[in-house]
Amino acid sequence: MQRVDVRLEDDLTGGPADETVEFGIDGRSYEIDLNARHAADFRRQLARFLEHASLVRPALRRPPARTPASRERSRRIRVWAEEQGFDVSERGRLPRDVIQQYESEHGATQQSERTARRQGVRRTAGSKRALKQARSKADQSTRGQRAGR
Repeated sequence: MQRVDVRLEDDLTGGPADETVEFGIDGRSYEIDLNARHAADFRRQLARFLEHASLVRPALRRPPARTPASRERSRRIRVWAEEQGFDVSERGRLPRDVIQQYESEHGATQQSERTARRQGVRRTAGSKRALKQARSKADQSTRGQRAGR
């Protein structure tokens, strides 16, 4: 059995810390590990501002909107399911087992299409910029192909 011992270090002085203080300003959230004296000092300095501030409750996060690509995928699954004899409705959520069977038969093809669209760009933790650049290049080449027709 493995034992993990977590010790907080005061971010101001480097000594032992007693707590992690979370706070936010200008729409960004922060946290800092502080010993009891520094935490009390931090709260004391903010107290006069907090007396005049209003508490804001976080907004409920809405699920992301469906994209045209996800609608098209659902349409393809429904067509395939009907061809296979499954009873699926024209609207609403598709049964999980139908989706799984569709993906098991078509997943490899779709994965290779996605890979081809990326045009060799590897996605890593810090590659959002590279992915945007690759999409921009793909959009430019598509525009160029359309102009040449």
